[in-house]
Amino acid sequence: MKFPKKLSDKSKIIYLNHCGVSPLYQGAVDAGHFFAKKHHALGINIFSKYGQILDLLHKAVASFLSTKDSNISFIRNTAEGLSMIAESFPFKKGDEIISYEHEYPSNHYPWLLQTRKGVKLILLKNSVLNKKKISENIAHLWSLEDLERAITKKTRIIALSHVQFTSGFSANLKRLGNICKNRNIFLIVDAAQSMGAMPLYPEKWNISAITSSGWKWLMGPIGSGLLYTSPNLRDNLSFTMAGADLMKQGENYLDHKWQPYKDGRRFEYSTPSYELAYQLLACFNDIFNKYSIEKIYKQIVNLQHIFLKEIDVKLFYPIEFPPEHSSCILSMISNRNPIHIAHDALESNNLCISARENYVRIGIHFYNTPEKVKKAAKILNRLGAK
Repeated sequence: MKFPKKLSDKSKIIYLNHCGVSPLYQGAVDAGHFFAKKHHALGINIFSKYGQILDLLHKAVASFLSTKDSNISFIRNTAEGLSMIAESFPFKKGDEIISYEHEYPSNHYPWLLQTRKGVKLILLKNSVLNKKKISENIAHLWSLEDLERAITKKTRIIALSHVQFTSGFSANLKRLGNICKNRNIFLIVDAAQSMGAMPLYPEKWNISAITSSGWKWLMGPIGSGLLYTSPNLRDNLSFTMAGADLMKQGENYLDHKWQPYKDGRRFEYSTPSYELAYQLLACFNDIFNKYSIEKIYKQIVNLQHIFLKEIDVKLFYPIEFPPEHSSCILSMISNRNPIHIAHDALESNNLCISARENYVRIGIHFYNTPEKVKKAAKILNRLGAK
């Protein structure tokens, strides 16, 4: 694939930490500068000139997810989206939520809070890979069989990450969606570790909600996030957050009639950061709606294979899943402390990777070059041998 000049990898740092925080895409940097200058020049008139930014972002994200723009909301982060859904869902005492014991905190605490209402939070345990028990310090994954056994007539929500942030294990969302559809369960997906790197089709896969941060694989600004919700889910939610932007009467601020938006705008209840939205819009316009997400993911997988050919598996044991559970994150076990390896890689070798739990995590995005990926593997081989 040929990439836009603003995506060319000219940095001295080999950046393989898109599962942590991505470098901000240059086109987004330019968009932020543009908006800030216009805000400086126009003041409040920025809204009359550029107030359509959210509408444009809704349409761009909807196109990416193959849905309607009315199902898209611009939010601040993954946790905000999950919290708004969890707090507004009509749980009754005895209802059940199924999740996984090693979820990222943003996809755990919003559901844990519901236990104060008498809701039961059922956490799937680490499971089996290729019929061999994988110990807790080697791979974090859950079993679809365990999930199906956990479902009861009281199960209302299944809340799982598309990709586990530690091991890189990915859920088969199509199968999960079918299970939920057949049992009238809402499937809520944390896509912070997949949106921008892997295909996501909520309507085809019967997903009720998808939420993601904007600063990982989407290469957007810190403090930006996205939320997809299905009309059926929204129809079941109450309103827990409110502000002027929630109401259809707009700037008629003394009209206090309760006339809230019922589409995705219901989650954009008060003044958002238009500058961050404009930056995120640039990412979608220039990258994710320009290049097929299937081709982006294929390129990521190709670069992972190049990396794996160069890495010394005696020093770094890669956690490799079957194709249906592999992802954009490649995690490895090392004899050395992963935190020390990540620190040495950046401080002495201009290689940015990340460490989570017992893993060295490699987050290669599609614009990286084979040459830099090979160099990264050689650097890690040297560091792992210390």
